[in-house]
Formats: sequence, C-alpha cells, structure tokens
Amino acid sequence: MKKDSAKTVLSSASVCGHDDPLAVRELLTRVGDKWSIFLILSLAKLPGQRARFSELERVIPGISQRMLTLTLRNLERDGLLTREVFAEMPLRVEYELTALGHSLLEPMQVLVDWVTGNWPRVKEARSKFDGK
Repeated sequence: MKKDSAKTVLSSASVCGHDDPLAVRELLTRVGDKWSIFLILSLAKLPGQRARFSELERVIPGISQRMLTLTLRNLERDGLLTREVFAEMPLRVEYELTALGHSLLEPMQVLVDWVTGNWPRVKEARSKFDGK
C-alpha cells in the first residue's frame, strides 16, 4: 500500500472544531485572560455570589481599578454577568454571574485544577530549559 506523501493541511475550523474559528478565538481571548478567570471564579465563591466593585477589588490580587472596570464591562457585554444599580445614597452597584457565566465555572475549574496539578512539572521544565 502506497503512503500519501502530501502533508495534511489543517484548517482553522478543523483545529478548533467549530465552523467559525474567529468566534472561538474572540471568546477564548475574553474568557481565557487571567482577570476574567479570577473574576468569574471569585464571584462564584463569594457569599450570595453577588459582589460590589470594592469587594471584587479586594479579593482579586493585583488587579487595578481600571482593569477591573474593563473586565466587568466586557463580561457584562458578553452576557456572562449582570450589573445591578441600586438607587441609594451612596449609589450601590452589584455584579452577579448570569446562567451563561455559571456555565463557564466547570471548565474554568478544570483548567485551574490542571494548573495546580501540573505546576511543579512546568516549573521543572522551565528550569531545565533555562539551564538552571
């Protein structure tokens, strides 16, 4: 039997398993960035799963006010969380995951668990690569 010598060319659609690879890239960029992951997981673990801006700022290490604002807006735009404004003095705003946002919790936790379980191996590989 003769082997086909032509290289198999993978299309973007076949690699990501979706007809619209740009949509996949766009959403993975949004939900795969570190601040979105921290924010979604933090909201899910807070009592009542609702939080004010200042509370989120306290529980997410290293995030700036500007980055928190941008991340919240982007996640709201994508339908992953809601923003509720209460007409009180002072004004109160709370954020909460939507059903769509909750649907991301399991795959995100799997990724976090993978990182936790493999971090020592990654550090070892980095050390070998860096010649330390």
